[in-house]
Amino acid sequence: MAVAALMAKPEATRLRLRLRGAVQGVGFRPFVHGLAARYGLAGFVRNDAEGVLLEVEGAGVERFVAALRQELPPLARLDAMEVERLAPSGEAGFVIETSRGGLARTRIPADAATCEQCLDDLFDPQSRFHLYPFVNCTHCGPRYTLTRRLPYDRAQTSMARFAMCEDCAREYKDPANRRFHAEPIACAKCGPRLSHQPAEIVAALRSGKIVALKGIGGFHLLCDAHDEAAVAELRRRKNREVKPFAVMLANEASVALFAARGPEDLSLLRHPAHPIVLLPSLGLLPRNIAPEMTRLGVMLAYAPVHHLLFQAAGGARGEAQNFALVATSANSGGQPLITYNDEALGKLASIADLIVTHDRDIVVRADDSVMQRIDGAPAFLRRARGFVPEPIDLVTEGPSVLACGGHLKATVTLTRGREAFVCQHIGDLSDAETFRFYEESAAHLLSLLDVEPEAVACDLHPDYLSTRFAEASGFPVLKFQHHAAHVAAIAAEHGESGALTGAALDGHGLGDDGEAWGGELLRLDGAGRFIRIGHLAGLPLIGGDRAARDCWRMGLAAFSALGRFEEAGAFFAATPEAERLAQIGLTKNAPLTTSLGRLFDAASALLGFAQRQDFEGQAAMRLEAFSRDTRVLPGGFVLREGVVDFSGLLAHLIDKRPSPVEGAELLHGTLIAGLAEWISAFGSPGEKIALGGGCMMNRVLAEGLAGALRKKGLTPLLARKIPPNDGGLSLGQAALARAVLMGTGPLPASGERGRRRA
Repeated sequence: MAVAALMAKPEATRLRLRLRGAVQGVGFRPFVHGLAARYGLAGFVRNDAEGVLLEVEGAGVERFVAALRQELPPLARLDAMEVERLAPSGEAGFVIETSRGGLARTRIPADAATCEQCLDDLFDPQSRFHLYPFVNCTHCGPRYTLTRRLPYDRAQTSMARFAMCEDCAREYKDPANRRFHAEPIACAKCGPRLSHQPAEIVAALRSGKIVALKGIGGFHLLCDAHDEAAVAELRRRKNREVKPFAVMLANEASVALFAARGPEDLSLLRHPAHPIVLLPSLGLLPRNIAPEMTRLGVMLAYAPVHHLLFQAAGGARGEAQNFALVATSANSGGQPLITYNDEALGKLASIADLIVTHDRDIVVRADDSVMQRIDGAPAFLRRARGFVPEPIDLVTEGPSVLACGGHLKATVTLTRGREAFVCQHIGDLSDAETFRFYEESAAHLLSLLDVEPEAVACDLHPDYLSTRFAEASGFPVLKFQHHAAHVAAIAAEHGESGALTGAALDGHGLGDDGEAWGGELLRLDGAGRFIRIGHLAGLPLIGGDRAARDCWRMGLAAFSALGRFEEAGAFFAATPEAERLAQIGLTKNAPLTTSLGRLFDAASALLGFAQRQDFEGQAAMRLEAFSRDTRVLPGGFVLREGVVDFSGLLAHLIDKRPSPVEGAELLHGTLIAGLAEWISAFGSPGEKIALGGGCMMNRVLAEGLAGALRKKGLTPLLARKIPPNDGGLSLGQAALARAVLMGTGPLPASGERGRRRA
């Protein structure tokens, strides 16, 4: 029954409310208890597998319902409220009842940074939580990373082994207390303990040591960000030559010492997740923290132990502090984040000089989330701690699907009703331990949400381990083209379920014709199918997958595409392997790729940057950093029957040899102009265009292309709730699979060119 109808019936003095959303583990029951006391109502409230169920009775039920909607606890999110009128029972008093289990229909909130009230307790000598590194309440602290199953109660978390002392038990049971049913509640008498004192940790950092610190979702490796030698040693030990590190700062006031930031940036930094945020660097820290980059990854201290470190370093709460820490995931060689104490003591002994543990188990490992602002709004580069497992609303109810993602930056997505739960960033499945983490993540989602999928969705590529995982699942398997899933992911997060045009600007994905795609203009029909309506001109993929690592191979490809391969040897004379291959001249058998990512690699090679990439996307990131502005090269591209060809731009880079800055700006400006003209040739005024794929993480390209499309009367849709790269691929697969299972149209023949059925 609608709330408005109930309000018109004064006799309806007892209401039953079913609440769904992020309503467990966020102080919702004491909030309801307090509202009931405010309005003099009787009844009860309890957690169960569907969310929160409550009944209220009295003269003030109308005001209670209004206040419930308007005054939610900080971490709560109310997705649905069902209201039923009951006959008054005449009972007195309001009680909080014991939680009940059943088929899970609720969810766990994400982990949240330490709130200001808990920081007050942490630094108050009169508080029983003074300097306690695990202080938390219903407004903050770990949630998802310590929860084994629903409903979210202490017995279902890794805190179950810590029996509450009398003081904690009293606060836990007191509805008027901020820690009422704060499941991780503990204090120095009864809770987890840190293996080393903050002063000892800071002393090690100041002396140039590398420290492994167990935190919320795993271990961090820390060193003094001002110590260039320590940063270099961390790179050597971790085998991470140039990939940027992030830095952790004490507070908002400290950010101004190291990076330029505006109000929107500070708002993102102080989000309850406290993600890493990319900001323009002021250049005051050693360059080896983020070599060749103009932006610095910054995050604020988010766990009590972090705040204790900055206090031990001599900082006053809330004041700008020069002490800064490099903070990077504690792993090596592409392996997953370390979470167990014994594992840390074994695997990190050769990396860290000091290993700091605690005895609260981490159930779900989760890296720090990474974000930036693109086109005026926040966007993800990596979605993990603080945001997972918040679901994405798919607008309509649908079948449950487990989607397996790709091979790099892997994630899995599980749908339930109208919700899609995208797991935390997992990583590259080439590593055996990472693949085990992938399997664990899928199993945990299935167990946590208590869902059995009707089908499993995956990529077309037969060699992806995610594809093999799907095939071994025992469920019906639906396979989808990589770039169709990229476009579908953008559509899904924006609530678009019908026909839609989208551009997938990416590194690599298997096309349904067996070729290597990566610069695609696709039309989705809303029924799980697509048509390829355009693409980038192909370049030979010399050396196959090795071309993604060796930029010079794509440089040779540019010469080959221009019909000038005989000139390549002289151009790459400083790269012996490239010169040798150019002299052999064997390119006619190389497969073609339409990848925009590989076009970036070709430009990088032609502009004289390092000819080998140390990590995925390095060449494109470097070009983005060098692009201070954009400029369009006349004749830099041509359009022919749905194909956009940037050969003119490549020829200019070869013949004119512009400086790295000029070349990077010409590259971005010409790409933006060419792609906008290409897309708009197939778009109608006002039409929505989904923009997905890994290249859309490039801020210069994404903002420029979105702006150019608006000028042409189109409405660009950018990734906001998931990363545009393969981290969001599983969401797109899930959306396509749901469309197929819901039978919104006939499936095409499996061999039909330009389309793909599941």
